[in-house]
Amino acid sequence: MRPLTESDIRRSFVNCSKGEAKRLDVPKDLAERPWDDLDFLGWRDPGAPERACLVAERDGRLVGLVLRAGTGTARGFTARSMCSLCLSTHTSGGVALMSAPRAGEAGRQGNTVGQYFCTDLACSLFVRGKKQTAGDFDETLSVDERIARTQDNLTAFIARVAK
Repeated sequence: MRPLTESDIRRSFVNCSKGEAKRLDVPKDLAERPWDDLDFLGWRDPGAPERACLVAERDGRLVGLVLRAGTGTARGFTARSMCSLCLSTHTSGGVALMSAPRAGEAGRQGNTVGQYFCTDLACSLFVRGKKQTAGDFDETLSVDERIARTQDNLTAFIARVAK
């Protein structure tokens, strides 16, 4: 992914108003992000822990989504959950249901799209082996195949929200 500026990020959101996008907390450490290892920029809002955001490049343009993270977590120390983007498995609390208001009129009417994502939105780093989970399984796919699968899953999610 190419490095993004705060201005790039704020202009990218498709499922919130311009005013809401202007008020979002954007990460302060953009210069330190591992851009070459990212398929999308994802973060949780420290001022509103139930809010998350992701920004990805699709069809030559940036698309930003505001997400609402569920607060429930799996109970018990053998419980595992899987992220629907990168298919990383996590134990207790590493995956959360995140819902995104649909873009346009559908979103204004309250329609949302939800999927289970890594709670820290570090899917790109998990896929590349730069970050590990306690619940990882060995996969037979190459890193490039896992990256392509994650990008395909992300593209499908963005399309459902932007539809």
